[in-house]
Amino acid sequence: MACDGTATFGFENMATLALSTNLVTYLTRVMHFNVADAANQITNYMGTSFILSILVAFLADTCIGRPKAVLISACFEIVGLGLLAIQAHSSKLKPPPCNLFDPTAHCTRVGGSDGALLFAALYSIALGSGGIKASLPTHGADQFDEKDPKEARQMSSFFNWFLLSGNIGSVVSLTLVVWIQDHKGWDLGFGVSCIAMIVGAMCFITGIPRYRIQVSGSNAMVEIIQVYVAAFRNRKLELPKDPEELYEINRDKEAETETEFLPHRDVFRVTQVENAKIILGVLPIFCCTILMTLCQAQLQTFSIQQAVTMDTKLTHSFHIPPASLSIIPIGFLVVLVPIYDRIFVPFARKITGHPTGITPLQRVGFGLLLTSVSMAIAGIVEVKRKQVARDHNMLDAIPVLQPIPISVFYLSFQFFIFGIADLFSYIGLLEFFYSQAPKGIKSISTCFLWCSMALGFFLSTIIVNVVNSATKNITRSRGWLAGNNINRNHLNLFYWLLAMLSMLNFIGYVIVAKRYNYRPQAQRSATTNRVSNEDEKELEDIQVQK
Repeated sequence: MACDGTATFGFENMATLALSTNLVTYLTRVMHFNVADAANQITNYMGTSFILSILVAFLADTCIGRPKAVLISACFEIVGLGLLAIQAHSSKLKPPPCNLFDPTAHCTRVGGSDGALLFAALYSIALGSGGIKASLPTHGADQFDEKDPKEARQMSSFFNWFLLSGNIGSVVSLTLVVWIQDHKGWDLGFGVSCIAMIVGAMCFITGIPRYRIQVSGSNAMVEIIQVYVAAFRNRKLELPKDPEELYEINRDKEAETETEFLPHRDVFRVTQVENAKIILGVLPIFCCTILMTLCQAQLQTFSIQQAVTMDTKLTHSFHIPPASLSIIPIGFLVVLVPIYDRIFVPFARKITGHPTGITPLQRVGFGLLLTSVSMAIAGIVEVKRKQVARDHNMLDAIPVLQPIPISVFYLSFQFFIFGIADLFSYIGLLEFFYSQAPKGIKSISTCFLWCSMALGFFLSTIIVNVVNSATKNITRSRGWLAGNNINRNHLNLFYWLLAMLSMLNFIGYVIVAKRYNYRPQAQRSATTNRVSNEDEKELEDIQVQK
């Protein structure tokens, strides 16, 4: 029954991915931001989108419910895309045309009410996109019963197919929508994105009556916050020797409600609610995933600027838009996801005995390792690109108008490796955070993924500024990433710095992941009033004390 949600996610990706990947071009060519500022605006926009997902997730879990959260978010996204289309269409709402890369040109940067309109549209989209990411996958996963082994495997497959649907939408976005933006006009491109989001919202609406489970709001998050407050106040008290004394829910209440009842684990000094300890336990994993998004941000900003300077010719009459480079790994993933889900997982399951073949944390670890490899390759490719520019005396060539004679497909190597990393880490994290979350805060827990991505994008803005400041006095370009001419800066050194940081991050992740204890698979039974757990058999038949 979750197919309507996956289709909606596909349309949402179709509407927004072209914007995020091609926005650096729009901001530089149309709104006249310089390259570094445009890159920072994009990472701020992406980071805000993921941060706002936490707000929507909180509302979805506590009061409005996940289906309503999806629809409200879609409305914000539709409005934002519509405003972008209107601004791109009207010459009165944007600066006069100007070539920012022409040293003799004096371009006016967008500002005033026009700038306010631009940012209002962007951050309306950010709120909508973040909200959909927060509530849609959780709503789909809610349709599966984690207590049923068969449905637990189906839930894992749902996340794989959820990614596949998003990738299909991404393929359309990076080909059709980007082509429309570059060749038919930004107004038409944003308009098509707006229509795609409208279709996605209608698709979700038609599927609502057929969902078998619709989780309403709960006060679980409030209870967990209360636990932390109470734990701090009572931090000097001794723990009771009998674990049964830690539970306050009586039999009748536990049988009549949807309370998720978990056995006590001797980790952390929070004794009142086991859910609160689970949230604390995932925080180290969360921290280790931030740097991966920082690397991803470079592929959506500086790698696109590299592509603008290169030969984009695919045939004699067709040029691939730089923002469409992401189609390479995404196209590969469209093929790989079904193979992974239908061939690799059953094969690995026979070897490991794990229902999903390998654990979510193993998937994430492999993705983090490939992230470091991707950044190292990106640095090597940048050295090659600059060498070609130097050999042909084109270090000061004007992007697009004077392409360097090196194929843009050299950049496909870094995109390809990172795409595989994304397959493993993205779904691994989504499944991990969902499966480890207490029942009442599934949306908020999956937002750990989006929050780590938000921090990664914000950190990208910070590290770009820090690197430029630290290298300002030791380079002719006044910083590794300074200026509008990337042929004169040191982007390769920046990529290699990220590769080293990513490798150190991977080592730290391995240490943290090995120490992580997976949440016990608790089950609630209204007829037997018992707690069963495969990992802690000795805790079966616990009498729940008031």
